[in-house]
Amino acid sequence: VSHDLKGPVRRIDSITRIYIEDYFSKLDETEKDFLKKITESAGSMNVLIDELLKLSRIVRHDIDKMQINISDMATAINVEIKKLNPDRKVRLMIQEGLLDYCDPKLLRIAFQNLFDNAWKYSGKEKESVIEFSRAKKDGKMVYLIRDNGVGFDMAYYDKLFTPFQRLHSDDQFTGTGIGLATVKRIILKHGGLIWAESSPGEGTTFYFTLYSD
Repeated sequence: VSHDLKGPVRRIDSITRIYIEDYFSKLDETEKDFLKKITESAGSMNVLIDELLKLSRIVRHDIDKMQINISDMATAINVEIKKLNPDRKVRLMIQEGLLDYCDPKLLRIAFQNLFDNAWKYSGKEKESVIEFSRAKKDGKMVYLIRDNGVGFDMAYYDKLFTPFQRLHSDDQFTGTGIGLATVKRIILKHGGLIWAESSPGEGTTFYFTLYSD
């Protein structure tokens, strides 16, 4: 399905780019804008297909748990994100020494999505504050990833982990609407649960477990 979808998208993008190269000087601004939107949409479609393919692979992936230092994984991912955002002022608070049994490949994908979101949605703050820790909540130990970003209205919570559903427009924040759906499937494959608490302008906290009670 991925191959069949990508073929037509590639052709649309290729023909549009050839047209731009051959006739750009003859086009007015409105026509140039239309063609730009076509190429941007083709690019977005390619990204979406790739994300759907990743989601499909995760669903089929056999889980292979081992003990790892989850704190080290969280730190490494944030170091990588920082390299891509060298001018951002971000205060990271990562609890050290957190060990648990998980599939390291799958958990890294989940962490990448969750921390990418924390950086993205706190990007308008003078100083982003991002926390990763383990704490007791409602009588059981849970992991949490918290940011001080834009947050969201809990009235729309049902959309949060649903593919293609986004709580912010592309004008505010770019995205495919696949990331959190992927995270939820990874956590469920571990036998855990994931949920979130948020409020507009007050940041967001994601809670998750890697096991079932």
